[in-house]
Amino acid sequence: MSVKVYGIKNCNTMKKALDFLDEKGVSFEFIDYKKQKPTTDLLKSFLEKTNLATLVNKQGTTYRKMDEAQKADLENEETALLILVENSSMIKRPVILSEDGKLLVGFDQEKFQNLLG
Repeated sequence: MSVKVYGIKNCNTMKKALDFLDEKGVSFEFIDYKKQKPTTDLLKSFLEKTNLATLVNKQGTTYRKMDEAQKADLENEETALLILVENSSMIKRPVILSEDGKLLVGFDQEKFQNLLG
Protein backbone atom coordinates (compact mmCIF):
# COMPACT_ATOMS: atom_id res chain seq x y z
CA MET A 1 0.00 0.00 0.00
CA SER A 2 1.08 3.53 -0.72
CA VAL A 3 -0.36 6.71 0.76
CA LYS A 4 0.03 10.45 0.33
CA VAL A 5 0.95 12.32 3.48
CA TYR A 6 0.30 16.06 3.69
CA GLY A 7 1.78 18.23 6.42
CA ILE A 8 4.74 20.19 7.65
CA LYS A 9 8.10 18.49 8.13
CA ASN A 10 9.04 20.23 11.40
CA CYS A 11 6.05 19.01 13.38
CA ASN A 12 6.24 16.45 16.19
CA THR A 13 2.94 14.86 15.19
CA MET A 14 4.20 14.51 11.62
CA LYS A 15 7.38 12.86 12.85
CA LYS A 16 5.33 10.32 14.83
CA ALA A 17 3.13 9.61 11.83
CA LEU A 18 6.03 9.21 9.39
CA ASP A 19 7.93 7.00 11.85
CA PHE A 20 4.80 4.85 12.23
CA LEU A 21 4.46 4.46 8.46
CA ASP A 22 8.17 3.58 8.15
CA GLU A 23 7.84 1.05 10.98
CA LYS A 24 4.89 -0.60 9.23
CA GLY A 25 6.72 -0.65 5.89
CA VAL A 26 4.15 1.59 4.19
CA SER A 27 5.45 3.52 1.22
CA PHE A 28 4.35 7.13 1.14
CA GLU A 29 4.73 10.35 -0.76
CA PHE A 30 5.22 13.31 1.56
CA ILE A 31 3.84 16.66 0.48
CA ASP A 32 5.23 19.48 2.62
CA TYR A 33 2.89 22.46 2.77
CA LYS A 34 5.85 24.79 3.29
CA LYS A 35 7.35 23.73 -0.06
CA GLN A 36 4.14 23.06 -1.97
CA LYS A 37 1.31 25.32 -0.82
CA PRO A 38 -2.07 23.56 -0.69
CA THR A 39 -4.57 24.65 -3.32
CA THR A 40 -8.25 25.35 -2.79
CA ASP A 41 -9.00 22.37 -5.06
CA LEU A 42 -6.92 20.08 -2.84
CA LEU A 43 -8.62 21.35 0.30
CA LYS A 44 -12.06 20.99 -1.33
CA SER A 45 -11.19 17.37 -2.15
CA PHE A 46 -10.36 16.84 1.55
CA LEU A 47 -13.68 18.41 2.53
CA GLU A 48 -15.54 15.91 0.33
CA LYS A 49 -14.32 13.26 2.80
CA THR A 50 -14.24 15.18 6.10
CA ASN A 51 -15.61 18.37 7.61
CA LEU A 52 -14.11 21.77 8.29
CA ALA A 53 -14.10 21.26 12.06
CA THR A 54 -11.88 18.20 11.62
CA LEU A 55 -9.55 19.82 9.10
CA VAL A 56 -8.85 23.08 10.97
CA ASN A 57 -6.14 22.93 13.62
CA LYS A 58 -7.50 24.94 16.54
CA GLN A 59 -4.69 23.87 18.88
CA GLY A 60 -1.86 25.79 17.23
CA THR A 61 -0.49 29.23 17.93
CA THR A 62 -1.67 30.62 14.58
CA TYR A 63 -5.29 29.95 15.52
CA ARG A 64 -4.87 31.23 19.06
CA LYS A 65 -3.45 34.53 17.77
CA MET A 66 -6.50 35.17 15.56
CA ASP A 67 -9.22 37.59 16.57
CA GLU A 68 -12.82 36.45 16.89
CA ALA A 69 -13.78 37.66 13.40
CA GLN A 70 -10.98 35.63 11.82
CA LYS A 71 -11.96 32.57 13.86
CA ALA A 72 -15.54 33.02 12.68
CA ASP A 73 -14.28 33.02 9.07
CA LEU A 74 -12.93 29.51 9.70
CA GLU A 75 -16.50 28.28 10.26
CA ASN A 76 -17.48 29.09 6.66
CA GLU A 77 -16.02 26.87 3.94
CA GLU A 78 -15.54 29.65 1.39
CA THR A 79 -13.59 31.97 3.70
CA ALA A 80 -11.88 29.11 5.54
CA LEU A 81 -10.34 27.77 2.33
CA LEU A 82 -8.70 31.12 1.63
CA ILE A 83 -7.29 31.24 5.15
CA LEU A 84 -6.02 27.64 5.04
CA VAL A 85 -4.28 28.14 1.69
CA GLU A 86 -2.40 31.14 3.08
CA ASN A 87 -1.83 29.64 6.55
CA SER A 88 -1.18 25.95 5.91
CA SER A 89 0.00 25.48 9.49
CA MET A 90 -3.69 25.78 10.40
CA ILE A 91 -4.46 22.49 8.65
CA LYS A 92 -4.51 19.64 11.16
CA ARG A 93 -1.61 17.27 10.59
CA PRO A 94 -1.09 14.87 9.09
CA VAL A 95 -3.64 14.45 6.36
CA ILE A 96 -3.31 10.94 4.94
CA LEU A 97 -4.89 9.97 1.62
CA SER A 98 -4.91 6.24 0.85
CA GLU A 99 -4.82 4.68 -2.60
CA ASP A 100 -8.52 3.83 -2.33
CA GLY A 101 -9.42 7.45 -1.53
CA LYS A 102 -9.90 7.18 2.24
CA LEU A 103 -8.85 10.24 4.20
CA LEU A 104 -7.48 10.38 7.72
CA VAL A 105 -6.82 13.66 9.53
CA GLY A 106 -4.55 13.80 12.58
CA PHE A 107 -2.39 11.06 14.03
CA ASP A 108 -4.19 8.29 15.84
CA GLN A 109 -2.23 5.02 15.86
CA GLU A 110 -5.35 2.84 15.94
CA LYS A 111 -7.00 4.70 13.04
CA PHE A 112 -3.74 4.53 11.08
CA GLN A 113 -3.62 0.76 11.65
CA ASN A 114 -7.23 0.39 10.47
CA LEU A 115 -6.56 2.49 7.37
CA LEU A 116 -3.54 0.38 6.50
CA GLY A 117 -5.43 -2.85 7.01
